[in-house]
Amino acid sequence: MKKIRVLIVDDHTLVRDGIKALLALATDIEVVGEAANGMEALEKVKEFVPDVVLMDLAMPIMGGLEATRRIRKEFIGTKVLALTQYDDADYVVPVIEAGAQGFITKMSAFSELATAIQAVYSGESYLSPSAATALVEEFQVKRSAEGGKDPYQQLTNREREVLKLLAEGYTAREIADMLVVSPKTVEWYRTSLMKKLNIHNKTDLIKFAIRKRVITI
Repeated sequence: MKKIRVLIVDDHTLVRDGIKALLALATDIEVVGEAANGMEALEKVKEFVPDVVLMDLAMPIMGGLEATRRIRKEFIGTKVLALTQYDDADYVVPVIEAGAQGFITKMSAFSELATAIQAVYSGESYLSPSAATALVEEFQVKRSAEGGKDPYQQLTNREREVLKLLAEGYTAREIADMLVVSPKTVEWYRTSLMKKLNIHNKTDLIKFAIRKRVITI
């Protein structure tokens, strides 16, 4: 039986080791190489010609988005499956547009990871449930915006949580601890929600939260 040849791309050695150990349990999957950044991934794809590349997005030297674009352009036979901790539409859409055949989060179970690899190898597309939900929310937000509805309705549930906590005076670090995410992720949510609301400073953000009764005084 021909095995699916997989290249793991992630800048954290422990993550690569963990994924490699999990994939060793699959009888139809073989890890043929590893890379710590997008530039190295291009070199390894040329060297090993994998069937599927498991691609992290946030990496030094060259990120996963640019690496995905170049792999899909230069190595047409190699499929890309994005594997990241983020599942927001602002991450999902660009990587799919870059040519990735699938998107899965690092919180997914091994069975889902194996299924995703098998799917993209077979020429199908694969989105983890959380990524699919994010895309549905994004579509609903755009439809609401086009209909001239309240900009608050454009926010995802997580963005509303972050809005409330920011307006209440919590720091990014404190919010990260509450939501069990990284401060960097909180900053991303903050930037995204302020963009959607067309708000440019914390004072206006607090005023908006009060006006919408997100917080009370």
